[in-house]
Amino acid sequence: MKILQTMAGGDVGGAEEFLVRLASAFETRGLDQTVVVRPNEKRNPVLRAAGIDPIELPFGGWLDFRTVPALAAEIAGKKPDIILSWMSRASAATGKARRRARTRTVQVGRLGGYYDLKYYQSCDHLIANTPDIVRYLVEEGWPEDRAHYVPNFVAADPGTPIPRTRLDIPEGAQLLLAAGRLHRNKAFDILMKAMKEANEVYLALAGDGPEARALDSLARDLGVDGRVRFLGWRNDIADLMATADMLVCPSRIEPLGNVVIEAWARNLPVIAAASEGPGWLIVDGETGLLSPVEDHRMLAAAISRIAEDRDFATRLARAGHERFETEFTDTAVVEKFLELFEKVTG
Repeated sequence: MKILQTMAGGDVGGAEEFLVRLASAFETRGLDQTVVVRPNEKRNPVLRAAGIDPIELPFGGWLDFRTVPALAAEIAGKKPDIILSWMSRASAATGKARRRARTRTVQVGRLGGYYDLKYYQSCDHLIANTPDIVRYLVEEGWPEDRAHYVPNFVAADPGTPIPRTRLDIPEGAQLLLAAGRLHRNKAFDILMKAMKEANEVYLALAGDGPEARALDSLARDLGVDGRVRFLGWRNDIADLMATADMLVCPSRIEPLGNVVIEAWARNLPVIAAASEGPGWLIVDGETGLLSPVEDHRMLAAAISRIAEDRDFATRLARAGHERFETEFTDTAVVEKFLELFEKVTG
């Protein structure tokens, strides 16, 4: 089977990182694939290291006269059985290129959120990474038999603990890890307020984004800046998870929550706000703890509960890891993709 993947992703993001993992897993399986992406000095070298030579196109706006013709030439030349287009911009551009190439190739759009379906009208099938996004697709009028759930998988390397001194964290202190783009959707402002009430717990926040300065100012205003470490964007999340005692995902909006699955993979107990993805993933009190969205007091109570009861924390981590092993390994997810591809190509 020949597969062509298209992605017009940003500099950072969960979907962008998952493309790299999925393409690398396909390569390990020996699949014949072509990957077309924007230039990116961080991700594209990782693809090359996995044996993939990505084709780089701009995927720009109205004045981009290069992407569609070049992509059409790739489609016409490669004659893939499946085109997997990631998110809105790439799916729309891929549809135009497919029409220009006059190919009968099956286009499958992949969504990781509740996106406007006008960008996916050229797709024959859609993949969503949560059942709730599948529900959204059907409610928006997409045919139910052409909407499919296939989850993400995450990197599961165990990581190496970082000495606490390098993070300016006292030995023996309970360390809470949060990771993600510093954006309002991630609700790190709610986490800062929770830190005010979760006494003696330290926070390592890995990420960058438009809310960086506001969060730093809020931490100082709340008087928790002495227990908060802003780490910036990090490529050593596995090591940070090996260092931390728990992970928190306080998001207001979180369609899936890859970071929850990553924590499960590494036997780390999880606290999350009950937004769309974490609310589906986590069984409260069994595979993690859930708190209401935007409720800093309940979030603080959950953090304190895990910090104070390490036996309970261990049970949560063990149950989360079992869920990971059952549904979210690379082997399980790649098999689901390939089964779907076989089905839709007949």
